Amino acid sequence: MNNNSSLSHRDKEPENGTCYIVGTPIGNLNDISQRALNILKNVSLIACEDTRQTKKILNKFVISNNLTSFNKHNSPKKIPGLVKELKEGKSIAIVSDAGMPGICDPGEDFTKIVKAEGIDVICIPGACAAITALVSSGLPSSSFVFEGFLPKKKIDRDKILIEISKYEKTTIIYESPHRLKKLLNELYEVCGGDREIIVARELTKKFEEHIGYKIDEVIKFFEDKEVIGEITIVVKGIDKKISIVNEADLKKDLKELINAGLSLSAASKYLAKKNGLKKTIIYNLN
Repeated sequence: MNNNSSLSHRDKEPENGTCYIVGTPIGNLNDISQRALNILKNVSLIACEDTRQTKKILNKFVISNNLTSFNKHNSPKKIPGLVKELKEGKSIAIVSDAGMPGICDPGEDFTKIVKAEGIDVICIPGACAAITALVSSGLPSSSFVFEGFLPKKKIDRDKILIEISKYEKTTIIYESPHRLKKLLNELYEVCGGDREIIVARELTKKFEEHIGYKIDEVIKFFEDKEVIGEITIVVKGIDKKISIVNEADLKKDLKELINAGLSLSAASKYLAKKNGLKKTIIYNLN
């Protein structure tokens, strides 16, 4: 199928034999677009991460359509059948429980396979927790790194955490509420307590919160609290001048020199000369 065949017919959506990647609200159901509602109402089939979640949207907007479960557990078995239906001329919408399909869910694999089969894939844009948290964080947003959920395996997780500590760009991370405190302490270890960070909780929902600005402050905020809701974390990148040096290591060296008897000024001067940095940069790490 010609990859440009759909471009001049957007007013006739949904088109036969086309896969639609549909963004859905991340909390507030009113964030869904009219175009998305039209697709969900009129496609041949909606493939959902969880049919119960998708039904909430359909019920609110009085839409009735055919649903099928499509998630990380059953996607390998479901993909061949969905591809077959697309080749037969049916239109299919892929939706996740919240946000954009393909971001931390099996929509990514499905899109790759469908495009390899020469089938048109059209994205109906919608809410995304990562971008929503980023643009409301107040941290640099013109260039960023999205890490999603960090690996659970310690060796892989430690590697990513060290990389995050050295990024000059802003980093966006997803985390489950019951693991947030652990992640904050891990970030403290590799980035130091002064690194700027925003924890966005329950984005677009009634109890939306943005907690920041420094890692040690955020740790204290959550110390005696039960963490609930969806979590997105935005971490400021390291200053370009110290990006080649691990900030946490510098702070450790600075502390050791001061404990050994050097003044803050003398210790800062020594480390600045050793690492080829300005004295003020080291001094301000204290």
